[in-house]
Amino acid sequence: LNGLIWGKIMMTGFRLNLSPLKEPLGFVKLVEWVSLMSIFAFGSCGGFSGRNIVSLVCGDGKNETLNARQVSVRLVDGNTTLCNHSVTTTHLMGDSSSSAEFFVGVAVICFLYSMVALLVYLGYMHVYKDSDFGPMFDFVVTAALAILWLVCSSAWAKGLQNVKDATDTDGIGATLALCKGSNVTCEVTEFASMRTLNISVLFGYLNMFVWAGNAWFVYKETRWHSQKYSSQPGPARQQVPAPI
Repeated sequence: LNGLIWGKIMMTGFRLNLSPLKEPLGFVKLVEWVSLMSIFAFGSCGGFSGRNIVSLVCGDGKNETLNARQVSVRLVDGNTTLCNHSVTTTHLMGDSSSSAEFFVGVAVICFLYSMVALLVYLGYMHVYKDSDFGPMFDFVVTAALAILWLVCSSAWAKGLQNVKDATDTDGIGATLALCKGSNVTCEVTEFASMRTLNISVLFGYLNMFVWAGNAWFVYKETRWHSQKYSSQPGPARQQVPAPI
């Protein structure tokens, strides 16, 4: 059985070679894969759960509390009585779920592509360098993913700021009609920690720089780079005066 497996691997041209990891082309790809693992570890947007505690001081001295969850767009569910007032379903301002999903989606695509690229570098580098299509395709995809990192990180940073603004004291006061009354005071007294989400934004921009740098090293493997230097004229030859 082992002989059949190794026979199939040899038929596909697989040749394990770890030397590309010692070069910038393979080493940066490995860094991209590791940094994506850091994003999933420290900035998992989908698994985040936090809430701000909103304290309501009623006109009669009674205190009420609300939970403003960052992962939910609802502040008040159904008909709820607060400070002797009936409050209908109230939603937080803005919805940043689309930007978070976009950010995570780009991270997953880059994670999968970096794994496939590492497999090609370590096992099919001889095929990769012998063809023009491989480096050119790798460069186009790497450059496109670098741009996507910039776009999704900016969108997620803006979405995260919108979440912070919607769940602070001013945001709650502008959303909840009850807080606009003269006899009710609303204030956020406890804030959820968003450290992991802030770290995810930083890692997003870091990945943008890493992928942009990797695009340069991939570009040097393409024929576009080789043609650029081969077309440059060589140094002019110094003319030697003819003997008299």
